[in-house]
Amino acid sequence: MKNILSIKVFLILLLFAFENTAQTLPFNTLGLEDYLRRKQLLGEIDSHSSFSIRPLYPAQAFDTYTGLDLDGDLQDFDTSLLNSKFGKNNKGTLLMMPFTMLNQYNSDLTFGINNGAMIPNNGLQTLMSAGAFIKYGIFSLQIQPEVVIAQNNDFIGFPIEHQSTILYYYEYLNRIDMPERFGTGSYFRLLPGQSSIRVNPGDYSFGISTENIWWGPGRRSSLLMSNNAPGFLHFTANTRKPIDTKVGFFEGQIIAGHLNSTNYELPHQDYVFQNNNVFIPKRENGDRYLSGLILTYQPVWIPGLSLGYASTSHMYREDMDEFKDYLPVFNGEKRMSSIENPKRDQRQQFSSGFFRWMSPRGHFEFYGEYGTNGNSRRLNEFIVTPERNRAFTLGFSNLFSLKNQDQYIQLSAEMTQSGQAIRESIQNMDTWYIHDHVRHGYTHQGQVLGMGYGPAANVNWLEVAWVKRYNRVGFQFERIVYNNDFYYFRMEGSQDWRNKYMDLVPGLFTDLKVKNLLLSGSIQYINTFNYKWYLENDPNFYFVPGDDRKNIMAKIGVSYILK
Repeated sequence: MKNILSIKVFLILLLFAFENTAQTLPFNTLGLEDYLRRKQLLGEIDSHSSFSIRPLYPAQAFDTYTGLDLDGDLQDFDTSLLNSKFGKNNKGTLLMMPFTMLNQYNSDLTFGINNGAMIPNNGLQTLMSAGAFIKYGIFSLQIQPEVVIAQNNDFIGFPIEHQSTILYYYEYLNRIDMPERFGTGSYFRLLPGQSSIRVNPGDYSFGISTENIWWGPGRRSSLLMSNNAPGFLHFTANTRKPIDTKVGFFEGQIIAGHLNSTNYELPHQDYVFQNNNVFIPKRENGDRYLSGLILTYQPVWIPGLSLGYASTSHMYREDMDEFKDYLPVFNGEKRMSSIENPKRDQRQQFSSGFFRWMSPRGHFEFYGEYGTNGNSRRLNEFIVTPERNRAFTLGFSNLFSLKNQDQYIQLSAEMTQSGQAIRESIQNMDTWYIHDHVRHGYTHQGQVLGMGYGPAANVNWLEVAWVKRYNRVGFQFERIVYNNDFYYFRMEGSQDWRNKYMDLVPGLFTDLKVKNLLLSGSIQYINTFNYKWYLENDPNFYFVPGDDRKNIMAKIGVSYILK
């Protein structure tokens, strides 16, 4: 008891040494966000949240006991030795964050997205996190660091046998910081993780955070912001719950953040083809500044419908010399793309519009997001060719009641297309997440901030599951086409359309709750066709097998919510 008291005193003193944040639902806490989303479809929690700005604030937005205890059965401030209220009129709160350990194993290649600080890894890797949340009045502090340990085994990457294809491939690698392998040995990182310092007046929050951010209604993919990369240091001003007005409900967030680069060796970067070095070094200082905003609106006249807009602007810190570089409201610079504009070309900009419609009566949601890469086109140009430099997501989820109480079959599907449909866009390399000037691309610490499968990926995802409150068991299937722009960019000259790089991925998964213990597991069988677009020609046969490969990806996770 003395040790516990000493810990509490230390944390309270730490609270007053800093100015602090309101408790969010951390991305790495297994299954809770999906559970909240199901509860909304079932009409058990408030329907005004769009689920398009995450992390969520369950205690404020959904009136839960704490941000972690969604059903009020896991934590009790009156009986807990670790979690408590303190101070005058119980203005203070001390809450231990869950201990989470997530293990992921790939048998032969790298596979896996939306896993935060984890890296593309062959072998076993582990992510662990724990921490504490302290609040006093409007100030709060959340400390939840993350440790990542990965075997980072060697594996067969981009084949040297491609020869001339390597030259084409480096047209992309030279425009994005997305290493195939993170070094040549085991990998270890200690990161600040899902931590933040905030001041929270009413329904709003302002602060400094390293938490992951997700923008948009998608469950599997987000065009602008996802938890595919580690969280980055950023200032945030955001709502904690939908703001009620006479015309409807509003949510929003503004961020300004710092992105880091990597310096890992790329595949065959010393290769010379016809006296051309395929690798062009990027600038040594790859630190970048990212600003962005997102707004959502739920009209009072159409219950369940949410509409939204998001935009980001991203550039090298060394290039910033104007005030509008820091706050490019709606990204600005709207003019004909044929007019030279050096400042505009220093920025990598994205914007998206999205919607989500959900019906608690029908236990159903339908959502979509449409984004543009480069925000300088005027409205009339967009109306004429809306498909130029576009990406989009469409998805739905539906819960079908079973005879037994609280049991449902959940059917979900999502499609994301970021490969371009216009030849000119492919030839001009207007590919999502790469950039001619910001040659580290839309990445942080070597991983894409948006869609996890990288530039120009096209993905179809299907999920069927049995669910009972938190618990679920189900089947997933995914079809992934990697960098479709590169496929057409490279193959147009040869007119050889046989070697599209694609995965077909069936899998099983489960989420289980045993008192305060959350368990999660999945196994996926990755069938890869024409790995890295490689196909060895046979003069006697046109239809020949490509470099087809198999890989098994297994995940086992546990989160313990401390009483």
